Amino acid sequence: MSSSSAGLPTPEGPGAVSGAPNLPEGFTSIFTSRYVDTGDLRQHVITGGEGPPLLLVHGWPQTWYAWRLVMPALAQDFSVVAADQRGVGLSGKPTGGYDTGTLAADLVALMDALGHRRFAVAGHDTGMWIGYALAADHPGRIDRLAVAETPLPGVSPSPPLFANAHLNDALWHFAFNRLAEVNDQLVAGREDIYFGWQFASKAARKLPDYAVRHYVDTLAASPDALHASFAIYRALDATIAQNQQRLPRRLSLPILAIGGGHSLGEQVANTMKLAADDVQTLVIPGCAHWVAEETPEETLAALTAFLAPYRDG
Repeated sequence: MSSSSAGLPTPEGPGAVSGAPNLPEGFTSIFTSRYVDTGDLRQHVITGGEGPPLLLVHGWPQTWYAWRLVMPALAQDFSVVAADQRGVGLSGKPTGGYDTGTLAADLVALMDALGHRRFAVAGHDTGMWIGYALAADHPGRIDRLAVAETPLPGVSPSPPLFANAHLNDALWHFAFNRLAEVNDQLVAGREDIYFGWQFASKAARKLPDYAVRHYVDTLAASPDALHASFAIYRALDATIAQNQQRLPRRLSLPILAIGGGHSLGEQVANTMKLAADDVQTLVIPGCAHWVAEETPEETLAALTAFLAPYRDG
């Protein structure tokens, strides 16, 4: 355990491994929760397994729990690290620092504290935004990068305001989440309506009720939690400016770009090809947005194959 964990309390409640609902069998014998203080931020991190380090970066509006179904098998080959990002779950919720450059630096500081100099990354949704920043801003640290299911602000072409109804359903939350405070006011007390709709409308295979309830309860736990859930979107001006600076420095590391057949499909790889030279395309049939939860077996098989050279190297 790193010295930065010394003296910190043990994470508790449904946000921690010890209290999370409906975990896969044997999960709590492999993984443990801890807090790590990385200076300006107390981060909640779940670690377990043996082998080269693999950092799992969740998306919006989720927590580390999004990866639960694939973590036990990954832990057979890797030292798995799954953190709640700044503003999320049991991690600290400061008022600022939600641009992807800062969010990536948070995770580099976390991996430093855990003693991991070089590591592989898998990022979903906004975790893909952070994964891109990790690879672009810290190129010596990341061995391989797997990403899934989002456009990349400042890299992807911006969708039109008057998009068709299907696209509007998929993307309207971008504009809503960026609002300064009326989003908090409209969603507070109605978290199940807003976030429940997000989970239901972006799934080809319905997420279990217990998982949606867990995410919604986490978001509804405090005004700070709800406010921070929108913060990565409120910081998009800064992130877009950063990505436009990153773009000329093309990525050379191997990248696996995963899209759901009922969601973005090949668009994820097409996006990454705008910024990187070594991109593998994967479309998972029968899956929409929530790849690690809708199709965990296919997601696991894809990650295992893609990470094999890193594992064996």
